[in-house]
Amino acid sequence: MGNYPTGVTIVTTVTETGIPLGLTVNSIASVSIDPLLILWSIDKSVSSYPEFMKTGHFAIHILAEDQRDICILFATKGIDRFKHCTWEFSNIPLPILTGTASVLQCRTYRTIEAGDHTIIIGEVLSIQNFDKEPLLYHRRIFGPIPKEFYKGSEDGT
Repeated sequence: MGNYPTGVTIVTTVTETGIPLGLTVNSIASVSIDPLLILWSIDKSVSSYPEFMKTGHFAIHILAEDQRDICILFATKGIDRFKHCTWEFSNIPLPILTGTASVLQCRTYRTIEAGDHTIIIGEVLSIQNFDKEPLLYHRRIFGPIPKEFYKGSEDGT
């Protein structure tokens, strides 16, 4: 799978005691239009696994092309990730990071055990799109969509 290019996201939630949690995730996929469902998977050995299983809500942040640093921040273990970035609580309340390309706030719809991971399917409750280009990940390299990618498309963009 290391040769498969993906977008990069951060998934956030909040504990029962109000502590924000988040981690970098690239295992995001669309599931359904009606109802609007999206999925991601979480490693069962991740320290925040129990909280993500209990919370019932989460936010998926599609990172913007200039957010390599926050991607690495949320992939780093043993630090207070939210102390080192700008964020605020939504009305759900979920921790929402600033500067992202998009944010999807979700309610947990279903979970599926799958080996050493759990697949979490979320029903999308709200979408915010900030009209920014996404951050991509391929072979341990982060970057924007290459401009050459769009050459030859019918509308030229």
